[in-house]
Amino acid sequence: MSPIRARKTFRIGSPRCCIRFNFTQSGFTSWGLHFGPWSWNAKTRRHSVDLPGPLRWQSAGKKRGTK
Repeated sequence: MSPIRARKTFRIGSPRCCIRFNFTQSGFTSWGLHFGPWSWNAKTRRHSVDLPGPLRWQSAGKKRGTK
């Protein structure tokens, strides 16, 4: 059985155009941008686009420590 984890997201701006800050029990974890169907996560450096229906495209992201 896995432990229960608490997390919270704070948004600044409207639901379709905002900056998101994510927190867990250990504190601040990541932040990201969201503009319409496009979003970006600073921690994983992934771009994603919401497509019609239940579909979503997501980039592979960038590994930390590589240039």
